[in-house]
Parts: sequence; C-alpha cells; structure tokens
Amino acid sequence: MKRVFVAGSLLLALSLLGAEAQAQTGTARGKVLDEKGQAVPEAVVTMEFKGGVTRKYETKTNKKGEFTQVGMQPGVYKITAAKEGYQGTFLELKINLGEPTYVPDFKILSGAAAKGAVSDKSQEELSAAFKKATELVQAGQLDQAEAAYKEIVAKSPSVAEVHYNLGFIHAQRKDWAAAEAAFRKAIELRPNYGDAYVALAKVLQDSGKADKAMEVLTQAAAANQNDGKVQYNLGVFYLNQGKSEEALAAFQKAGELDPGNAEVHYHLGTLAVGQNKVTDAVAHLEKYLSMNPQNPQNVATAQGLLQALKPKK
Repeated sequence: MKRVFVAGSLLLALSLLGAEAQAQTGTARGKVLDEKGQAVPEAVVTMEFKGGVTRKYETKTNKKGEFTQVGMQPGVYKITAAKEGYQGTFLELKINLGEPTYVPDFKILSGAAAKGAVSDKSQEELSAAFKKATELVQAGQLDQAEAAYKEIVAKSPSVAEVHYNLGFIHAQRKDWAAAEAAFRKAIELRPNYGDAYVALAKVLQDSGKADKAMEVLTQAAAANQNDGKVQYNLGVFYLNQGKSEEALAAFQKAGELDPGNAEVHYHLGTLAVGQNKVTDAVAHLEKYLSMNPQNPQNVATAQGLLQALKPKK
C-alpha cells in the first residue's frame, strides 16, 4: 500500500507558547524532515503570496532542518519545500501578524521512498481537501470540518496532521476522551510530533489530569530535545507546579533552541526576581520588552518589575 504524506495542517491555538512579534509583518517558522523524521539541511523553502500581489520569499534550512522567514506581509501563502534528490511538497497556510506562524513539519521523500509516493495530482487533491477542512474550522463549522477530516482519514489513515486537527475539534467541544485519542494517534504516527505532545498535555491538564500532562511533556522533551516550543511548554508546566529549578532549566534550554521566543525571557526574568538576582532579572526583562511581545499582562508585569528593580535616577 502506498503511503501518503501531506505536509499541511491547521496551526491551532492549543500551545501555551508566546514568541517574538514583527511589527506590521509576519514570521514563518518550520522544519523540513525526510521520511524517517530526520532533519534535511539546505532544503530550499519558497513562500509565494496568494493575494493577487507578487510577493515571493526564499530561504534555506539550517543543520537542524529549521527555517525562519521574517518580514512577511500577512495573508495566505503557498509554501514549498524542495531539495535535489528529494520529492518536493507544498502547503497553503495563512501567515498572521505578530507572533510567528509555526508551519507544520514538511516531509520530503528521498530516493526509493519517493518512488512509492502518490502522484503529484493525488498530492494536490489531498492538499485541497486539507485546505477545505481547515477553512471550515476557521469558519467555526466544526461538524462539517470533522466530516471532511474523516473523509481524508478513510483514504489516508496514516497522515498525522489529520488526527492532530481532529483532536483540536474534539478539544473545542471539551470531548476530552476523543481529543486525547486523536492526539495520541498523531504521536503514534509521528513520534517526534512536538505540537501534538503539547496539545495532548493541554487536554490532559484541562481534563484534570495534571500528573499525566507532566508525564506527556517530559516524554515529549526527551523525544524532541531540539524543539524549543516543547521545552518552553515543559517550563510552563513546571512553573505551574511550583518547581522553579526545573522550570529554570527548561526555559534556559528553550531560549537556546528558540532565541526568537520573547516569553522565555519574561519567565527567566521573573524567576531571577524570585532568586533575588537583580542584574539577571533586569537583563532578561529588558530583552523581553525589546522584542515587542504581544502578551499585555506580561508586558505590564515586566514594566512594573523593571521600574521597581532599576535604581531611581
């Protein structure tokens, strides 16, 4: 049986993550992986604006398979990932203002794996079905979206993103059991699916299973040691449990992996305040505010702390 890979899913507001904002523009971040889930460095990622005006951006992945494109005008883009010797793929995704839009992991097939892949036409049809289902979710038509995703599952049951998005729909309805099952299926299909781990942990927390949520995030951090988002959310969970030292270590690692995440500096700053490390606190809080963060409550807290910590002139 041919295995189908779809590099596309709805970016859903399930993560606790905050990140750097670009004034009046957007930022796209993502990864390009091979069929084994390994990073693909030097892959070319092209972003073409679909809004009737010619705008095109191009960047390459780093050694970890990661890419970042800043300064993008908001709107829908066709994003393509390609590299010589691999079968390229694409998705369509809306880039928003402010916090970076995290692009679902691209999976491009190499060598013999590409020979068993579906045709370009089938890939386009599957991508179109994904786009339709995503638009239904965005329009709040959850019943229709669920039906659309289930149609895709019937034809291509091994696409992790479909199960992830079904999990989101179930979570919106507070159907915790169904949401948990869907996110666990997404992780089964892609063991390094960081977003799915974070979403599963949130569902477990919201359904009163805080201990299990922590187990999932700890597992996620072990399976995704280079995923800054997972490390950040692990830090948030530790913080909520009053485990300051563990939270500090997780936030420090998150900052190394994802320097553009402004909220890391907020938490490192407030933790430093608790440890009476005034110099470190001031440095992190000033860095936080310099990154144009979008969390009004945290911004106000950071400003108040700095006013109290810095010597009066």
